[in-house]
Amino acid sequence: MVLSGMILRSQIKDSVHLALLRSRVVALVGPRQCGKTTIAREFVPVDSANYFDLEDPVSLARLEEPKTALEALQGLIVIDEVQRRPELFPILRVLADRHPQTAQFLILGSASPELLSQSSESLAGRIEVLEMAGFSLAEVGEEQLDPLWLRGGFPLSYLADKDFDSMVWRQQFIRSFFERDLLQFHPGVAPATMMRFATMLAHYHAQTWNASEIASSLGVTPPTCRRYLDALSGAFLIRQLQPWHENLGKRQVKAPKIYFRDSGLFHSLSGIRTQADLLTNPKLGASWEGFAIEEVIRRESPDEVYFWGTHNGAELDLLLVKDGIRTGVEFKRADAPRLTASMKTAMQDLKLEHLTVLYPGKRAYALAENVEVKPIGAL
Repeated sequence: MVLSGMILRSQIKDSVHLALLRSRVVALVGPRQCGKTTIAREFVPVDSANYFDLEDPVSLARLEEPKTALEALQGLIVIDEVQRRPELFPILRVLADRHPQTAQFLILGSASPELLSQSSESLAGRIEVLEMAGFSLAEVGEEQLDPLWLRGGFPLSYLADKDFDSMVWRQQFIRSFFERDLLQFHPGVAPATMMRFATMLAHYHAQTWNASEIASSLGVTPPTCRRYLDALSGAFLIRQLQPWHENLGKRQVKAPKIYFRDSGLFHSLSGIRTQADLLTNPKLGASWEGFAIEEVIRRESPDEVYFWGTHNGAELDLLLVKDGIRTGVEFKRADAPRLTASMKTAMQDLKLEHLTVLYPGKRAYALAENVEVKPIGAL
């Protein structure tokens, strides 16, 4: 299937624009190759004196004396791959505090703010952080659900001419990430070990985390395994969905659930190459759950996200909290999902305002009061 043309990403572009109206420094963060640079170039041309790419030797040379280079510039200044020069953050604080304010900064990073520790310390109260990912279903259109699910949302993977070309791109991305990008923050980690860890982690996709089990297989300690997991989370490749706890008089699951945030990368690590492979793979349901969770979180922008589970089997795939209101989401790869005892328990115990069951069908229908089945495209 040929998938070509320009995908408009007006929502993230509008978010950046509004953030720049509010804040002196805006950080657009997300995994490498998700399209951050393309968005930034909508605001400042790449050949402008106000654009710095820290993977470009020319930009690095211009920033040999960073304060001198930046303080003379006016308007919006873009600094791409800012995680390569964290020592810039104190300088940005000084420049952002000037009166009158002659410049704003749009910084792009492939690491979470937690890893860019100096940003939170130096730019507290001055920086607004926006998170970006690959293409979403809203951006490519509901009719492209299957290609997006199989290939994932990275633009060069999704837009490849053939499924094989998409798979090759993802394999190269994974290799480059472990051999180069990850070493920026974790220089002592062997790329081969992390690659093995990621492959093992694919077997835990949509399951609760078990550090001891993976550590035993990998031949490392559980704390080391936890550091590996945090490293992949900090690079936006893994989502650790935390469990919801409440005093319900029931034993509740306390370990996080693990999801690959991009379905295409999960499929690559699982050896799933085609739609036929996916539909016959034992991880079909887990793959659908992970894909749909990312779509819901991006669409709903909740204040908090959790899953919920008890040791007697009751569970909820996704608990959203927004403005103090709790809603639940279940993900079913089924033709016609039905009301389950687990759904009833979740509605009652968690005091949910509403519960939605998302499935890949076309028709919406009610299961009970405040419980409804919806197609994922209805988001």
